[in-house]
Parts: sequence; structure tokens; C-alpha cells
Amino acid sequence: MIRMTLAEVAAAVTGTLHPAHHDTPETFVDGDVDTDSRMIGAGDIFVAKPGEVTDGHHFVEAAVEAGAVLAIVERRVDAPVSQIVVADAVAALSDLARVVVASVRAGGELRIVGITGSNGKTTTKNMLARILQDEGDTVAPRGSFNNEVGAPLTMLRVRAQTRFLVSEFGASGPGEIARLAGLVSPDVGVVLMVGLAHAGGFGGVEETLKAKTELVEAVRPGGVAVLNADDARVVTMAAVAASRDVEVRWFGRGAAAEIRAEDVEVTAAGTTCTIVAGDERFPLRLRVLGEHHVMNALAALTAARELGVPLPSAIARLETLEIAERWRMQPLGSDRVRIINDAYNASPDSMAAALRTLAQIAGPGERKVAVLGAMSELGEFAGEEHDRVGLLAVRLRIERIVVVGRDARRLFLAAVGEGSWDGEAVFFETADEAFDYLLHELRDGDRVLVKSSNSAGLRHLGDRLGESFS
Repeated sequence: MIRMTLAEVAAAVTGTLHPAHHDTPETFVDGDVDTDSRMIGAGDIFVAKPGEVTDGHHFVEAAVEAGAVLAIVERRVDAPVSQIVVADAVAALSDLARVVVASVRAGGELRIVGITGSNGKTTTKNMLARILQDEGDTVAPRGSFNNEVGAPLTMLRVRAQTRFLVSEFGASGPGEIARLAGLVSPDVGVVLMVGLAHAGGFGGVEETLKAKTELVEAVRPGGVAVLNADDARVVTMAAVAASRDVEVRWFGRGAAAEIRAEDVEVTAAGTTCTIVAGDERFPLRLRVLGEHHVMNALAALTAARELGVPLPSAIARLETLEIAERWRMQPLGSDRVRIINDAYNASPDSMAAALRTLAQIAGPGERKVAVLGAMSELGEFAGEEHDRVGLLAVRLRIERIVVVGRDARRLFLAAVGEGSWDGEAVFFETADEAFDYLLHELRDGDRVLVKSSNSAGLRHLGDRLGESFS
């Protein structure tokens, strides 16, 4: 965080300061801000966030022992540290982030990018951050820090010398992106796609569209919206951008895109294509697995160009990125048995993309094995969408379909009903049972996809398989 006095922090969060030890209202703090006491170090600021399972106020003492010099709390605790008492600790995080970012923006060259979409946010964020980090100090979320806590924590890592802030905005309901993006009014807003991910929290895909449009509405006047020209719902956001004096730049695979990809080819070593921008053509060789990541790369390249990075430089940097993120199309195992661990997030769109990638990368004589778990947060659409995945897996001629977890049983039944009745599809209640089966079932030449939502826990199964066959 930037250097602020205790009084300035208290004013930013509309809290009451209670100095401790030799501190005064004019004492400076400039450490990192976190809600996890295990992440606190010397000089840091701990925010005691109440939670459903535990209460951050119980960990103030641990944060102080780790080096915290300030605690933002909802009630005073018996701990030897300066404390600022606020009405709502989570709201205080947002208030402090707004003030910090505004201060850096006013005094420097800070440019802000916001990214949203039903799929691909984290991958695109990592791609863009990799491009920008060679231009200057770049702050981007760790993992998928994109909610009401994670997004402000990322913003609070901004310092006076920071040139780029890349924020990822997720949403579990209407208004959330508006609140988060409204903290910083991005210079560039990137919308990847509108699909059924988290549709259960919105009530349908049209409500999801409204929620994703909130990012375009939050872009500062004179800024730029980077939009997916291939997604009909995203295309409607251009009218919103125009009404707010926000320019539009298009990316995609079709002719309408200003930056597009041609000649896409997917292999087990990555994905190659030609990037086309006007009359210019550039080869791109992504190490990241999956044809669907080409769209994420196009979005990152388009945003980077708007921030002044020439396409050849951006492409060269992008080619150094080895994986999108841990547990996202992460290659494990060995050439003998290749494991692709993509079990951090899953939606109907990303599940279909991952299965198609598995089908594309398996060569002659290599068996395709899909280890699939439940997709969460689909609400009333859950049943039919799991059916679709089961049908697709069979139609892609996946030789072994291993379904794990009671919430994914309908996927298994759909696969059996489509024609996978001779042992191709199997079902297990637990990941341990699936692991024992796969340990003896997998053989040389197998290409194995492990895919589910985070809540299904299959990412750890993928790690175990990767270690066993390394």
C-alpha cells in the first residue's frame, strides 16, 4: 500500500482510530493489507473480516505476532496494536482501495484494466500481466482474487511507482461488478464472453449479460472497451460504450474483429495461429493448451495495444507464458501418460472447450480419458447442462469417461444413455475411489483430462495422478 498516516487511513475507511504504544494519528504505515493472518508480515495491515465459519477478530493477536502494525476491526480487541474500528470491515477494504488507487492515479502514470466474462478471466489476466510487466511495475490478482474481498486486496497492492493495475471482476449476482469496477473506473474494460457460468446466481443468461455490461458502464469516459466480436451478447455492449463516450476495440476469430486469429492449430505442445491486425500478420505459438485460449490471447493483445505495447513485443512476451494458472489446463505426468489438470473452474462452455482440446491433442494410438466432476452454480440449468457434457464426451469419442461425485451423476447417466454402455463410462462417489481405479486403468499413450468446478475437489485428484505418472 502507499504510505499513509493512521489518521488518513481512518478517514478513508470512515473509522475511529485507537492508537497503541507510541503511535499517534500521524504515524505512517505502508505495508501490505490482508484478511488472512497467515499472510501478514512485518509492517502489514490486518483486516479482521467476519466470516461464515470463523471470525477474523480471533486472529488479530496472531497477526500482531506476525508483524502487523495496524488492525482494521469491527470491534476493539485486546491486542497490542493500533486499531481502527469500522462498521463493516469488507466495506472498509473497498473504501481504502478506492482512496489508494485514486491517489496513485492522480500523481502518476497509472493505467487500469478491468476484465470480466463468464470464462477466461484469470487466464486473460495472467496473459495481459505477463505482457505489461516488461513495460513497468504491474499489479495483478493472485489466483482468482476477483470478488468483494479479493479485488480490493489486489488494488491495495498498488504503490506510487505502479504503472498498470490489472483487475479481474467476477460476480455472484447483479450489481457486484458495478461496485468493484466503480472503485477504480478502468481505462480499459475487457469483456470476454457471456455464458452460463454462475447463471444460478443471476437467474439466466440475460441477467448475466446485464451483470457483465456493468464493466463497460464503469469504464471512464474517454476510455476503451475491448469486446468479443464473436459473441452476439457482448456485441450489444457497444451501444452502451457509445452512450458513455467509450471507444470500442474488437477481438475475435471472425472478420469483424480488429485483431483476429487465423490458421489455428492445436497440439499437445500448445496452440499456434496467425495474429491478423489490418494488413499486418504475426505468428503466435502459445504454450498454453487449448484452442479456447486463443480468444483469451486476442483479448490480452488487444488491451495491451491500447496501452501502448506494439503487437510484436506483446506476442513475444505472450509466447513465454508456460501455463495459464495452476489447475487450468496444467500439463502434468509425462509423455508416457499426460495429465491435463483443469479442475479449478468449470462451466458448460469451459467444459466443452476442455473436452474438445482433449480430442484434438490425442494422436493416433493415444487413448482419450476424461475424468469429470460437477459444474457448480448453475441453478435450474444444472441438470440439462450436465446432460450436454455427457453427450458431448461420447460424441467426441472419448474412450474412457470417469465421472466423480454424486452431483455429477447425471453426466454419467447421460453418457451411458448416449451409447457409452460397454464400460466406457464409469462412476465413483469419491475422488479416492476414482484414483484407485485410474492408477490401474491408465496405460502408456493415455491423454487424461481432469475437469470440474473447484467445489468438486478434483484438482487434487489431478495433482495425485500427475505425481503418480511423472
